[in-house]
Amino acid sequence: MTTAFTKQTTIPITELEQSAFCQTDGNLRTKTLEEEFQAGVRWQKVPTRYLKLTPEEISEGIEYARNEIGEKVVLLGHHYQRDDVIKYADFTGDSYKLSKMAAETKDAKWIIFCGVHFMAETADILTSPDQNVLLPNMAAGCSMADMAKPADVKDCWDDIESVLGSTDRVIPITYMNSAAAIKAHCGKNGGLVCTSSNADKAFDWALERGEKILFLPDQHLGRNTAIAKGISEDDMAVWNPFLPMGGLSEEQIMNAKVLLWQGHCSVHTRFTVDQIEAAKERNPETTIIVHPECTQEVVAAADMYGSTELILQKIAEAPAGSSWGVGTEISMVRRLAAENTDKDIFCLDPVVCPCATMYRIHPAYVLWVLEGIMAGLAINRIEVEPETQRNALVALERMLEIAVPLEQPIAPCPTMPISSFSENFTSVIRIIKVR
Repeated sequence: MTTAFTKQTTIPITELEQSAFCQTDGNLRTKTLEEEFQAGVRWQKVPTRYLKLTPEEISEGIEYARNEIGEKVVLLGHHYQRDDVIKYADFTGDSYKLSKMAAETKDAKWIIFCGVHFMAETADILTSPDQNVLLPNMAAGCSMADMAKPADVKDCWDDIESVLGSTDRVIPITYMNSAAAIKAHCGKNGGLVCTSSNADKAFDWALERGEKILFLPDQHLGRNTAIAKGISEDDMAVWNPFLPMGGLSEEQIMNAKVLLWQGHCSVHTRFTVDQIEAAKERNPETTIIVHPECTQEVVAAADMYGSTELILQKIAEAPAGSSWGVGTEISMVRRLAAENTDKDIFCLDPVVCPCATMYRIHPAYVLWVLEGIMAGLAINRIEVEPETQRNALVALERMLEIAVPLEQPIAPCPTMPISSFSENFTSVIRIIKVR
């Protein structure tokens, strides 16, 4: 086996790039790669012949490749993915659900993960060594995950130890939306991974074993979970990795029961209380349901909040004629509306802006990867280093020790201020020749 490595810096989403995806017609029509390039979107380089392929040509190519490769390939599509990619997916779901499906599909040698990089990493951790996890576009990162860089987290951990004298009673918890290295840090230091469905159980687990929680990387999920557990705002502090000691005094570090990493989701922080009030003004009977990655003010103003799977469940079970204002990614909301035509389902944000990093998975990239498989190439293979994999798996296994029921809606909580930031990250593109 020969391996070629190419360094590529993945650039965080800017207002210019985000606006390239924002559309007023609500169709989120996929253009040719060339057209999307011209709109200001930055992508992983791809052979030029893929740039001008029409949707029809891409569809024919994908169908041909799927037939040639057969059951040895599985395509996974995240809920936030564009419709023009979802239609090719064998399975759809959230990141962890898809990773488990990949691991359970033993006959599949090739796992094409139409999501973002941390999802493909998790799939690689959970799948067998003879399975190959491919990410169609290595520029498809997650802005939230990239806000917690391993070096910054290590510095934070060292700073906490210097103040407390020991980190033995500090339990790190990382949201699933994090790099494998961050999951590994938690596994190595007595912590675990959580999802938005089981974050409350993760908090219980951690506080049974320690006195403090370091929650990574989404401050909003951490804050909303802590408040729901009865933890006061006064017992929380936000760690800013750009400032010495996280911008906190030694007293603040010692007194905080929960240290929240200063990270956020660029999609879910778009939702506002004003949007909720406007929806209620149009129809007071509208039920507002939002994801816990939203700010605490939005969660407090909503009727319900919960994970992606909870949102799907609640709307599916809702009576015909009911109205739902949803605070989550637009592609998923549009799909929900199309699947539940007997209900009024709309996105709280009137501007149609999908997750821009997720949207970097263009159908042409899916075709490129599939044709690579036919040529004996594993394009954009995701490989987690063995030690990182072992430690990350420890954190994931601890998560599985706790109960993971679909959470029930929780009553609104008092509001509190928020903070946010963004950060660059670097990825490695791997093109591996398979014997």
